[in-house]
Amino acid sequence: MVLRGMSLFWSQWQPAYFTPATLQWLKDDWGVTIVRAPLGVHHQGYLENPAAERSKIDTVIEAAIELGLYVVVDWHAHHPETDRAVQFFGEIAEKFGQYPNIIYEPWNEPAAEYSWQDIKRHHTAVIERIRARESRNLIVAGTRNWCRDVDVAANDPLSFPNLAYALHFYAASHGQALRDKAERALRMGTALMVTEWGTCREDGNGPLDRSEVRRWWHFLEKNQISYLNWSVSSRNETSAILRPDIRAQAAWHHKDISESGHLVRRQLRRGR
Repeated sequence: MVLRGMSLFWSQWQPAYFTPATLQWLKDDWGVTIVRAPLGVHHQGYLENPAAERSKIDTVIEAAIELGLYVVVDWHAHHPETDRAVQFFGEIAEKFGQYPNIIYEPWNEPAAEYSWQDIKRHHTAVIERIRARESRNLIVAGTRNWCRDVDVAANDPLSFPNLAYALHFYAASHGQALRDKAERALRMGTALMVTEWGTCREDGNGPLDRSEVRRWWHFLEKNQISYLNWSVSSRNETSAILRPDIRAQAAWHHKDISESGHLVRRQLRRGR
């Protein structure tokens, strides 16, 4: 089963869309079957304001459960903060682990400075805490080099059941060479999930690369890999699905949606 959906933006910067109304609209109008709730960890996020940021994540989780959507709970950071991640995911698993809707993403995008062994240590600590509280739900482990070296992870995997590895791409920056890495990981029997992808450059800007987007869609559908687009946002960025300064949480009009948003919406609606 391929899950197709949308990622919200960093929780501390675009909180307007962490709402039941947004999820309802994404399900009904865009055809999503999965959403991603990125907990912004640094930059005045969870580390500085834990109660406020945690509340946003709980709101999205509860709405997803009510709507019958899968939800990726994402530790959205480039540096690990392992002790705080262990605490956070333990609390999430304790409260929501009985629901099959929940998917855990213990580390969004490890920065290039971290080795796979560094990343494995973080994942192991977090996953052990999750599994102490529930044993069933999928965990998607971030991989080194901004979630691109999935073949490295496949060659030295974590020893936990029901686990996949995160593959991230931006179509104008990543093409066949990254798909080749993914192919190698798949041949080693590794499960992959694209918890974040973009239609443009990896910095979130620049023109759309429609041709490369279509190559990626073909690859993902052929290999039955689920994928979530970045992002539900009204920032002045190519990757945002809404035009700048749109504040409506739902019921977006044609003129409210960006060029990238229209491209993604058409694909999502085809899949339902």
